[in-house]
Amino acid sequence: MLDHMTFRVADLDKSVAFYGAALLPLGYAKLVDQDFGGGRIVGFGRDGKIDTWFVQASPVTTGCHLAWRAESRAAVAAFHAGALSAGGRDNGAPGLRPHYHKDYFGAFVIDPDGNNVEAVCHEAA
Repeated sequence: MLDHMTFRVADLDKSVAFYGAALLPLGYAKLVDQDFGGGRIVGFGRDGKIDTWFVQASPVTTGCHLAWRAESRAAVAAFHAGALSAGGRDNGAPGLRPHYHKDYFGAFVIDPDGNNVEAVCHEAA
């Protein structure tokens, strides 16, 4: 089981705005914004636990695919809408992906650095 991840980003403020909007419908909030090694690091999480970190650094994390679990199909749709409103590029509208399994409901967005991020709900409608 994963505990946390760190994205190295080109523009920290842009990424924080993007992920703040995208992850809010999944119950996430910005929990840490502090100095780190001469720079700044920002942590997002839920229920008081940070699992997603962002730091402005080179080389930038790019080409990664990461999916967050959503509690409902409505949360998946809200993730997609929030990500697009914050400058993300659509990479798969909210919908069923039965080729994964019959109840796989996901949405995909390209983040500011070119990563394919997703929200997914595995529950039946």
